[in-house]
Amino acid sequence: MSTTLTEKPAGTVSRRRLLHGLPWLVVRQHRTALICVLGLTVLCALWIVYERHTMIQLLDAKGWPGQDAGDVLQNDRGYRYITSILGGLPLILAVFIGAPLIAGDQESGTARLVTTQSVTRRQWLISKLGLAYTLALVSGLVLSILFTWWWKPYRSVFLSQWIDGVIFDNTGPVLPALLLFLTAAGVTVGVLVRRVLPAMVITFLFAAVTTMFVWDEIRVRIGSSQIFTYPLDGELPDRFRDAYEVERWVGSADGALYGWGTCTEATEEARNACLRESGIVNNVVEYLDYGQMAPMQWTAAGILVAGTALLTAVTLWRVSRRPL
Repeated sequence: MSTTLTEKPAGTVSRRRLLHGLPWLVVRQHRTALICVLGLTVLCALWIVYERHTMIQLLDAKGWPGQDAGDVLQNDRGYRYITSILGGLPLILAVFIGAPLIAGDQESGTARLVTTQSVTRRQWLISKLGLAYTLALVSGLVLSILFTWWWKPYRSVFLSQWIDGVIFDNTGPVLPALLLFLTAAGVTVGVLVRRVLPAMVITFLFAAVTTMFVWDEIRVRIGSSQIFTYPLDGELPDRFRDAYEVERWVGSADGALYGWGTCTEATEEARNACLRESGIVNNVVEYLDYGQMAPMQWTAAGILVAGTALLTAVTLWRVSRRPL
């Protein structure tokens, strides 16, 4: 007696996946790191929403903006923790995602095994970089949008100026661009070093120096500073309240500039005599206006994206020209 199967056995029904083939394999290979970074992103996002809600309640209780809000964030540990996480996120992605991404496969021999099958080097590398860059971009966009949403309407009560890294680098397009750049830097270091631990150490040092020293210098120089002169005994107009002061001098009527500490004699008579002798009559301020923030951020993001493209090109060249 024969029977005919009209339905597929339950065990043979294939489940439809969002990802197939090599991308699915790459995601599965790095699922622990992926889950950790996404979990940190979600946690930080929820924390920002909570801290913003708490701050608004405090401001309403103090009658802000009609009344002085005081230092509502002065002792706020949540704000300090969030900004610390945002400041450390580029370092985390560079060291724990970028550096081991290719170096781990090179060190273990997985890269040679995969690329000797039906997968080309380019396909393998694109899948790897696609995972790392997508993770950096998604995490950066989500956190940047939320932090901007928190900071922008209430910037006057925040402890840092708009040009400081804690604000400038975590709002607008800068955070995702910075995450992309340092992740790409980690990948490139890993490809060149070919060993996970040395690559992570070198990437950590590079990312730390870049974020703590080099980028701080670049950030201030992106903008075009302006000069404003006002009487020596006058007060700086309120419109400069949000401006970032780059440098300050005292000046004479003919335009000569002297250091801010000029004529700081102990007595009033000695000070006035020094001022008369030098002809000093003005305060001179070099500043960056708050209105330049958005153009400066897009310029900064463009620099970082260009750096990402350059590092990616180096990685592609190295992988295509040298043995894995």
